[in-house]
Amino acid sequence: MTDRYRPLYHFTAPSGWINDPNGLVYVEGEYHLFYQHVPLAPDSAIGEPFVPHWGHAVSPDLIRWTHLPVALHPDGLGAIYSGSTVVDWRDSSGFFGGRPGLVAIFTHHNSAGPPHGPEVQSLAYSADRGRTWTSYAHNPVLANPGVADFRDPKVFWHEPSRRWVMVVVFEKTRVRFYVSENLRDWTFASEFGENQGAHGAHWECPDLFELPVDGESGQTRWVLNLSTYHATKTSNRVGMQYFIGDFDGRTFRNANAADTVLSTDQGRDNYAAVTWSDLPPADGRRIMIGWMNDWTYARVTPTAPWRGAMTLPRELRLRRLDAGIRLIQRPVAEVGRLRGRSTRWSDYTITPEASLWHHDIGDALEIVMTLRPGSAAECGLRVVSGDAEQTSIGYDVREATLFIDRTRSGLTDFKRAFPGRHGGPLTAPHGVITLRIFLDRCSVEAFGNDGECVVTSLIYPESDRSGLQVYALGGEARLVSLDVYHLHAP
Repeated sequence: MTDRYRPLYHFTAPSGWINDPNGLVYVEGEYHLFYQHVPLAPDSAIGEPFVPHWGHAVSPDLIRWTHLPVALHPDGLGAIYSGSTVVDWRDSSGFFGGRPGLVAIFTHHNSAGPPHGPEVQSLAYSADRGRTWTSYAHNPVLANPGVADFRDPKVFWHEPSRRWVMVVVFEKTRVRFYVSENLRDWTFASEFGENQGAHGAHWECPDLFELPVDGESGQTRWVLNLSTYHATKTSNRVGMQYFIGDFDGRTFRNANAADTVLSTDQGRDNYAAVTWSDLPPADGRRIMIGWMNDWTYARVTPTAPWRGAMTLPRELRLRRLDAGIRLIQRPVAEVGRLRGRSTRWSDYTITPEASLWHHDIGDALEIVMTLRPGSAAECGLRVVSGDAEQTSIGYDVREATLFIDRTRSGLTDFKRAFPGRHGGPLTAPHGVITLRIFLDRCSVEAFGNDGECVVTSLIYPESDRSGLQVYALGGEARLVSLDVYHLHAP
């Protein structure tokens, strides 16, 4: 175990364990990233024993992060599990003497089991831009209704009804909605989830937000996004799923058939992703970040003295495709500030016998590629490390899928479930696909056709040397263009 895999431009904690992003909020020019964090104790395995705190970092631009002291510590009510943070602009909570302040809403988890169940919802508040926090004296603000799973509250202000709304996981594969005037007193409003979407196992980390539909003036839809731990549909694992529908301040209604499963990310390694609250209206974006890992092997990934990283921050949009309205994801524009020197190729014919190579290219890259699959059965890009290691970011023409294959990507034997090929549907309009790929030492994020399909995967190359190969199998493909940008540290 070494520190060699620490990402150059993705967020990691200085040491110890991280998982879910929490409490994402923007205030006074700072993006706040709280996160599930188990500090590294002397002579202990990373993340053991599992007693989460809220770690804390801030950024002016989503790229350069400053680490701050742990924000929330376990207390008599239990460990600090996932949740959200809002700006209480009108001091509806009464915590701030009429001025705005930050209120964090989170799950207290106590395995000993408070009355009715181990998980309750609690508050903490800050009057100094999140630097210090006070636990609400009358926690919990929402008691457990008598179930094992009752966690991960996402709170937001619903302007039409002039109330706060909380969406919280309830009993494995449902969510409940609660409403409040003051963030302290909550009333049950409705429930959603029975026989809806994927139900392989637990739902976690819900998020609910409204987005405009690109190119359709005045049209908006609500997106209910959540994580689905170990759910499966056919042979593909659904790590996150989302629903498109309507929300009236109390009730969410799914606009698709109940058995429709929409995957937020087609890879293995994007989980618990949630969005920032309180971005100024002039910004106009909905920005999401996720935990770049998978619970199947998260505790044994070969890194130290840290374990766990975040995805790139992504801007979310809605676009009407042939199959219906779908979620689109793009890396935030600020990522472009990391670009350094670049190399460009264009107009190459790629065959099984004639691929395009670039040797010793580095391990922190942005790659933008346009391909015509032509007669090829498969084409794409390989990240090649040493003589025997390669990670393929490819397009299967017959299946019309974008995939990442990490079967031979380097270190894969730390968990039997780690090696494999994962991906999802991607069409080739007019016979062309576009790929935008981010490589950062131990991870690959691939965005197909401007974010219509996204695949996120961890990799652990054993060789320090890496090159790129544009390849085609079973026929001829045309490389329209390839731009490779070397990315520097923030």
